[in-house]
Amino acid sequence: MMISKMRTNFHSLPLLLFALYLLWGKCRSDPDPLQDYCVANNKNNFFINGVPCINPKEVSASDFATSALSKPGNTSNTFGFAVTPTNTVNLPGLNTLGLVLVRVDIEADGVIPPHSHPRASEVTTCLKGQLLVGFIDTSSRVFTQNLRPGESFVFPKGLIHFLYNRDSKEPVLALSGLNSQNPGAQVASVATFASKPPILNAILAKAFQISAQEVEIIRQKLEG
Repeated sequence: MMISKMRTNFHSLPLLLFALYLLWGKCRSDPDPLQDYCVANNKNNFFINGVPCINPKEVSASDFATSALSKPGNTSNTFGFAVTPTNTVNLPGLNTLGLVLVRVDIEADGVIPPHSHPRASEVTTCLKGQLLVGFIDTSSRVFTQNLRPGESFVFPKGLIHFLYNRDSKEPVLALSGLNSQNPGAQVASVATFASKPPILNAILAKAFQISAQEVEIIRQKLEG
């Protein structure tokens, strides 16, 4: 009997290892580069998972430097915020390194509404002003924190989170780092009410327990 059990366990081992391999593959961040660097070739129109590299002999120090985050973003919008990211266009040397840095400007009483990054975790550091941040876990529990200059907060991968400038007079400046060169971003309200093509009013009315007329009002405000 004992030998039979051992044989059964032995035969199930490859299946267990395969399952662990799949789990590991889904949990890791961007793939590691296979060379020292892969400076982005932004003139190439190939559609691949990342950006093609230029010839290493053509790489210069300027490919690894950028001033993209030195100027405030334009916060003249419905929510009163601007995000200015580094990317493979303004910082080609970033390609394949699995990270991105973002400048965050939020005007007085402005907000980065509830949103998520499907491909990255995020850590935000407040540099100027006072910032209320928070995220919601999958059990609908909310974690919030007030940040002052020099303080940081981390948002777990894929979870809905927000950043709010509670000050009615002074703007907020922050920096965020994300562990993907293309983290993606989806604002919950915009994705739901301003999708293209639109989600049926009946679905949204049922989901949010509001009338079809209220759905249209929200849709018009977000699309405008």
